[in-house]
Amino acid sequence: MGNEKMLRVNGIELCAETFGDPVDPAILLIGGATSSMDWWAEEFCARLSGAGRLVIRYDHRDTGRSTSEEPGRPSYTGDALTEDALGLLDALGVARAHLAGLSMGGCVAQELAVRHPDRVASLTAMSTTFHAPGGPDLPPMTPELKAGFDAAPGAPDWADRAAVIDYLVADWLPYSGPAGATEAELRELAGRVVDRSVRIASSGNHWLVGSGGEPEPEHRLGEVSVPALVIHGTADPLFPFPHGEALAAAIPGARLVALHGVGHEVPPPSTWDTVVPAIVEVTARGQYSWPR
Repeated sequence: MGNEKMLRVNGIELCAETFGDPVDPAILLIGGATSSMDWWAEEFCARLSGAGRLVIRYDHRDTGRSTSEEPGRPSYTGDALTEDALGLLDALGVARAHLAGLSMGGCVAQELAVRHPDRVASLTAMSTTFHAPGGPDLPPMTPELKAGFDAAPGAPDWADRAAVIDYLVADWLPYSGPAGATEAELRELAGRVVDRSVRIASSGNHWLVGSGGEPEPEHRLGEVSVPALVIHGTADPLFPFPHGEALAAAIPGARLVALHGVGHEVPPPSTWDTVVPAIVEVTARGQYSWPR
């Protein structure tokens, strides 16, 4: 078990949990849109902390136990999700951290690496794509996933736990690859997410927020000078594998790790023997300091 705490960040409360020794180099795990910290399995965090890393996972605003706003009426922009990650490091006293982000969280990690390079010791981008315009022409989501979006059912009765779990599993399953999470595993995860969430319906607010700022003219990933790792599933239906290949090519010196048969998802346990050593290796090459 980790050490869970509520932290005041950017005028809201974020729920965070740490695993490992506070004197070890810190890895901040940044989840995807609508994702609470539950997506980062405790055993995954424990493996990283066992390798001499302080692992930090947290609930984005509008997820888990963090501050929740009215469903469908977010008062913040997408930039706030990036600033929350930086503010969380401030609240924990971390001067520089290793960032590991998935999907939207991978874009947040890229934003921080470009805008706040003094705070980033290494960059790991998982199941993600370019954080800003200027990247190469890349394939869209698969026709099968798009058809699923078009046929998606309406929202459930959010007070009905069983109906919400069914809804979440049906929403998440199309992202899994043949070597990824099973329906049973997603159902178990959905139960934990629902039970931990202050207001589960509010997680959809992430889809309603824009960037809130002026877009960057280009992706600027060529400016990233810290060690970098790109982890991407070969069966990713949202950002097909060429996104991972192009991202790794755009970041100087980045290593690409392909997860065969994995979709758009947190690396499943079957991949941890590959993923954990890769993250440990890239973080070993980065510089860090603690406390701030």
